[in-house]
This record gives sequence, C-alpha cells and structure tokens, in this order.
Amino acid sequence: MFAVIFKAKVGVQDAEYAKTVGLMRDLAFEKYNCQDFIALTEGKQEIAISYWQSEDDIKNWHSDSEHRVAQQFGREKWYESYTVEVVEIKRRYSFLE
Repeated sequence: MFAVIFKAKVGVQDAEYAKTVGLMRDLAFEKYNCQDFIALTEGKQEIAISYWQSEDDIKNWHSDSEHRVAQQFGREKWYESYTVEVVEIKRRYSFLE
C-alpha cells in the first residue's frame, strides 16, 4: 500500500475550490482505486493524506487530464505553496473498539 501526503500553505479557497475538491475526490475513488482520503486545514496550513493500492494508480491519478486542470488552478490561486510526498507503507496496525 502507498500513501500520498499533500502539505500546503493555502491561498484563496473559493466556491470553485470546494466544488473541484469534491469532484477530484470522487474521481480518485471511482477511477483510480483510491482507498481512503483524509484532509484537514488549520489556519493557513492544509494536509491531505490519501491511500492507494499501487504506485501506478497514483501516477495515473497524477496525470489525469481533469486533475491536471485542478493542479494548475491550485498553483495559480488556491495554494501559495505545496509539497507532495509519495511513500510506501511497510507496516500498518490498528486499535479498534
């Protein structure tokens, strides 16, 4: 399993941003086998972690034409800066009640 960690300094996040985030999230799950997606914003910092079965799914998601348009808007107005890390999960365990 793999995870993509997206860390950003937010810019102007308007109604178009909120709509696009929802569409991109749906696309990731429906077309690219995303397993889970968690995003939090605190002040001007945002972090999103998504989980994937394969690195190929991540690469295909990254190069999707709709996602490319969203990435361009992100660079132009929604984010002041961001970093993306792709990591392989070597071990995972949980505590559930």
